[in-house]
Amino acid sequence: MGGTLAHMTERLSFPTPAREAALPEQPEHDDRPPPARFAYDRHTWKEIAHLLANLPVSVVGFTYTVAVLFSGGMLALTVIGFPLLTLGLLGARQLGRFERARARKLLGMRIEEPSRLPKRRRGYLPWLWMTLKDPVGWRTILYDFMRLPWGILTFTITLTSLFVLWPVLPFIARGLANADRAMVRGLLSPSDELEQRIAELESDRGVVVDTANADLRRIERDLHDGAQARLVNLAMGLGLAKEKLLEDPDTAAVMVAEAHGEVKLALQELRDLARGIHPAVLTDRGLDAALSSVASRCTVPVKVTVDLVARPAAAIEGIAYFTVSELLQNISKHSAARTASVEVWRSADRLLIQVEDDGRGGARLDGGTGMRGLADRLGAVDGLFVLDSPTGGPTTVTAELPWRDRTPGSA
Repeated sequence: MGGTLAHMTERLSFPTPAREAALPEQPEHDDRPPPARFAYDRHTWKEIAHLLANLPVSVVGFTYTVAVLFSGGMLALTVIGFPLLTLGLLGARQLGRFERARARKLLGMRIEEPSRLPKRRRGYLPWLWMTLKDPVGWRTILYDFMRLPWGILTFTITLTSLFVLWPVLPFIARGLANADRAMVRGLLSPSDELEQRIAELESDRGVVVDTANADLRRIERDLHDGAQARLVNLAMGLGLAKEKLLEDPDTAAVMVAEAHGEVKLALQELRDLARGIHPAVLTDRGLDAALSSVASRCTVPVKVTVDLVARPAAAIEGIAYFTVSELLQNISKHSAARTASVEVWRSADRLLIQVEDDGRGGARLDGGTGMRGLADRLGAVDGLFVLDSPTGGPTTVTAELPWRDRTPGSA
């Protein structure tokens, strides 16, 4: 314990003025080693090791790149050409990962890993096309393709200098290693923010399309199995009542009364369906009234608190409404809760939602209760979805959406 405290104190101690004067001034996050000098320090030996390893590593990378380009190019007109090229690009990503690790270990570089390819959600062909456009894979291919002559050059110069130019080898190694650092930064550094955002938006667009198609199929199914079937029965019943009107007025009156009941049920189903598309109360009165209406239909007592002085964009408002609606449905069906709460507020340019219940917990994103779909739907509009549901409860879901003010004149 004493050793640990001493170690922590040493790490947290502030430099004295004398120590500050002795330390070289370097910019923050600078990953350059100290200036080269005639003495051989650990930085110099690591750079020498890196330069000598350039030859075998570059031979492997160049061979792999040529094989990928040749096989993919030659078979591009066949069924297996593009899949082979896709696999080659995925393999190139692994070579890039190895090169970045080598640069961190031997060149002391601070370099992050690029973003991963989005998960395959829309089928094989869209994923294939997205992988073929992967800039990280293609930059790694370019890096490995141009490295062979550089690997030969650095290996030869470094090996020769070990026996001929020993006194000045630290300066030679530093110059060659700096060129290596520039190549790694230029071609193997993470994709810039724009490239990463484009990949995310392409994936999110697929989520939005899939969600919209699922909603359309649900509406079609509800219309076909619900209101449409009821209206067909109503038409048949009224037709029979018309035939009975003169022969048996009493029976006809009973049939008309039954038809009237069918009309009421059909209207109720149509109202429920319209509410599932976009409720009128949300358009007219906003989230406070709409969520209170949803909470009143929940089987668990729900306290709703909406602290908004303005209204977000209509699309964001709709997503917030349906998110809370589905979460309250899950509470009714799965939570065994006694109470629940819904809070909605604005923080800067974000709309925040928190839904909590005191049920049995254990909810998961992959638990089959629609949580994954909610997370994907929010992610498609640059939102966040956080689930905290330990076994035994309570369950807390926090959702975050961009605010996006309403345009003038919108509802």
